[in-house]
Amino acid sequence: MSKATPPPTHYDVDVLCVGLACYDLIFTVDHHPGPNEKARASAFMGCGGGTAANAAVAAAQLGASTAFIGYLGTDIYGDQHLAELNDAGVDTRLVVRGEEATSLSAIFVKPDGARSIVNYREAIVTRLTPAHAPFAQMRPKAILFDGHQPALAVAMAKWARDRNIPTVLDADTVNEGHDELVRLCTILAASERFSQEFTGADSPQAGMAMLARLAPAVIVTLGERGLIWQRGAQTGALPAFPVKVVDTTGAGDAFHGALAAGVAQGMEWEELLRFASAAGALCCTRRGARPGLPSLEEVRALLQRA
Repeated sequence: MSKATPPPTHYDVDVLCVGLACYDLIFTVDHHPGPNEKARASAFMGCGGGTAANAAVAAAQLGASTAFIGYLGTDIYGDQHLAELNDAGVDTRLVVRGEEATSLSAIFVKPDGARSIVNYREAIVTRLTPAHAPFAQMRPKAILFDGHQPALAVAMAKWARDRNIPTVLDADTVNEGHDELVRLCTILAASERFSQEFTGADSPQAGMAMLARLAPAVIVTLGERGLIWQRGAQTGALPAFPVKVVDTTGAGDAFHGALAAGVAQGMEWEELLRFASAAGALCCTRRGARPGLPSLEEVRALLQRA
């Protein structure tokens, strides 16, 4: 008797995150070292990181079913990061692995939460293609991109646009994937730096206005000053939630992961912004991006107190 054909594999998730995975080496320092200076760290932590990978974990911790597409090397850092993603409930079946080293970030955090980051990744790490995504089997409610893996991300953004699947672009620093993605994604969530570097504007407000000519909805995050936004002719601002800052690493990832989770749930605009802002603020209250990502209960509690 012949075996029955197994059913096709499907990826029915709330949020699909596409982009960078790395491993973070986090050093707590009393000041950022200067040229030719040796410094001693008072604490150290190692954990998974990367903008899209952190956003995937953030969305999962907020109750969204989540999958991640990105690259991890077959080294000790890749093994550890994959285990962390699986433990967080992120679907990792689409993670691509290879002999090239896992991307690494050395992060130096001061007592006031300010940090410096040095990242290393081999060229192949950003060279996934549309062939790595089983489009016919994917049914996400929302997709998040971080501008990395540009060949894959642009193809997937076009695929999503044709199917009216909402997309979120985490636009932190300018790279080659952003030129097309800013014009393809439903929500462009940009850092203050990106809003000015990408547009050449002299202020985040001016940068936002220029970005709004390219994307249906634009959010510009301003750190402790909150955020500003524009949708069509509508504009607004939201102050940051007051929290005791320990480490700002990962705050943007928490914000974007929560934003994608809220989009998948169909949240109204102002509710969505508050939800994402609360997640980002809570991430600042603990050391490390991945350990700092809040739970749904913590976000709800902060929203109720505010």
